[in-house]
Amino acid sequence: MRGEIITEIERILPAGQILRDEPMSRHTTFRTGGRAALFLEIKTKQELQKLLTFFQESGTKYFVVGNGSNLLVSDAGYDGVIIHIAEGFSKIGVAGEKMTVQAGALLGRAASAALEHSLTGLEFASGIPGCVGGAVVMNAGAYEGEMSQVVDRVRGITFEGKEVEFSNRELNFGYRKSLLRQEKIVATEVEFQLAGGIRKEISSKMADLAERRRVKQPLEYPSAGSTFKRPEGYFAGKLIMDAGLRGASVGGAQVSEKHCGFIINKGGATAADIRRLMEEVQNRVRVQFGVELEPEVIYLE
Repeated sequence: MRGEIITEIERILPAGQILRDEPMSRHTTFRTGGRAALFLEIKTKQELQKLLTFFQESGTKYFVVGNGSNLLVSDAGYDGVIIHIAEGFSKIGVAGEKMTVQAGALLGRAASAALEHSLTGLEFASGIPGCVGGAVVMNAGAYEGEMSQVVDRVRGITFEGKEVEFSNRELNFGYRKSLLRQEKIVATEVEFQLAGGIRKEISSKMADLAERRRVKQPLEYPSAGSTFKRPEGYFAGKLIMDAGLRGASVGGAQVSEKHCGFIINKGGATAADIRRLMEEVQNRVRVQFGVELEPEVIYLE
């Protein structure tokens, strides 16, 4: 990393928000991966705006990370800058049936805040491990719910540092995608339109979904949730199971025996183990069923 780049970063951020050679295993739900050359904790919109503008102008290699719940980092690490939008950028405000949430807030925390104010609509998100910003970018969903159903407006910053705002319609939501992903925009704040509900019923639904997850998903192991997107007309987990891959493993990586749609870190898995197993799964499903499995997991190197 060039000295002048570090010098400019130090002008923008306090020293305590700049980490060097940071293990990315601490910041991904797979709990594996190499080190990032620089790891920056963001606490204000102004910090993010200045960094994005500078990195774009200087040609600095960078990547924006939230909770790291759909991210696999190479064992060799990342020789650029990680911009981390998480706990320091996670305020939540409620006014009537509108809830405004900063991008770094965990989805589970946002769902709990909605429950606290007897607002319904975010129950489906209570067990999704990602941050609100990343969830909107990829239109995260579960159990017949998805972000497109509850997002009213999103504010963000382009990679060039320009502030932008979009309505739900303008976000052009689709299956695991949105305008933000296509146009390379970093979400900073999300406005949810929820509905008044009965607190006991909201809590009961969240508890029911949590139990369904506990029974059906390998929550006891590190993973990135569903490893592959759902192919049109199929379910990825069933295809993987029907290909005879339940329990298949490479090193410490394994196709979950509880839910074949999950590749888990059974213990000591490297990023290479996980990646090789993903490729093996894709090859087997392609050969046996003629279906191409597209990863939900982003590989960073």
